[in-house]
Amino acid sequence: MMVLVGSPHLRWVGEPVVLVIDNGGSKLSHGELWRKMEKTREEKVPSAVSLNKCAACYRQFNRMEHLVDHMRTSFHSVHEPTCGVCKKHCRSFESLREHLIGPLPKQECRNVFNIRGCKFCLAILDSPYALRVHQDRCQLSGVNHGISAYMANLGLRDSLTIDNGYSRGPQVVALACKTVGGGSDRSLDLCARVCIIDENENIIFHTYVKPPIPVTNYRYETTGIRPEHLRDAMPLRQVQRKVQDFLCNGEPTWKIRSPKGGKARILLGHGLDHDLDKMQYSCSIFVYRDTAKYPPLMKTSKLSNSLKYLTQTYLGYDIQNGIQDPYEDCVATMRLYVRMRRQVHRRQDYPLASDPQNRNNFASWRQNELERMSPEEMLAISRSDYYCWCLDSA
Repeated sequence: MMVLVGSPHLRWVGEPVVLVIDNGGSKLSHGELWRKMEKTREEKVPSAVSLNKCAACYRQFNRMEHLVDHMRTSFHSVHEPTCGVCKKHCRSFESLREHLIGPLPKQECRNVFNIRGCKFCLAILDSPYALRVHQDRCQLSGVNHGISAYMANLGLRDSLTIDNGYSRGPQVVALACKTVGGGSDRSLDLCARVCIIDENENIIFHTYVKPPIPVTNYRYETTGIRPEHLRDAMPLRQVQRKVQDFLCNGEPTWKIRSPKGGKARILLGHGLDHDLDKMQYSCSIFVYRDTAKYPPLMKTSKLSNSLKYLTQTYLGYDIQNGIQDPYEDCVATMRLYVRMRRQVHRRQDYPLASDPQNRNNFASWRQNELERMSPEEMLAISRSDYYCWCLDSA
């Protein structure tokens, strides 16, 4: 038989203040009693906050309307990097890395990742043996130094062709350029070397470029460029014309509007706005993919990572040691792109939040309807605010 006795040391609003004595006559400590009372209260009254938890990032809110506002601005989708253990959605791979092995990781996820997690692509494998096999393929080797030495002495190589879109599937090419200094203070960046490769890492265009104004700093320590390389080099105007014709591939520039761009080739690079600016282009005339601005590859602060860091972290080898080779940069950029494109995400008919079919998914006039939805139902209608590169393989 249970006996309830009042105690001045316990306070629980809405319930009698008691001390429990079990059948054997022994008293329970205040700590044990408190735990029993908390457990009883949780069983009777489910937490309202748990009903307002985001189904993607697991963030909790006091009110359902706050969860709706969160879903309206977070753009959660199937294209976000996701933890292979708890299925939490993260905005970037850096955020996912912090969740798994950062200063304050989720302990359960870290324990699993330490045994079966790939440190490059952050995937969770079925067993430690499967991890070893996977990681041997996931870690890539650097560019052959013999090729780099050959590239340093290479003059013009031009295999640019226009096929008017007759090749199967979207054609992706990577571009990198190196700049020298101009102006009286030698700080003006001038394009002096351009390299373009195809998806198989073959060089299809390489040339030194003669800048339109005199060079005052060749920056040999990082570019490897000497005056003799630019003496008889191709003028910048000619390089512009050849590269633009190749990338547009017979498609008028005013027709290049969609993310896939019709017949136009997809231009890939790291910090393309800088490279194209030095070649006196505008990014808007090309279909492009930029590893410096791709949200899953950016920092948690939404700033860009360097190509050197991305290559070390996601490909497993070093670049840009000493003299920097544009071919090496092209290869690293292409490999990052291919890795991102090979991600397997659930297909959706209209995957972007900007698609006309999705513009009213979280419209303010649907507020009452949205508040009646479950978190899982809201996640199902949420769409990405960026173009995922896996869509290039569709």
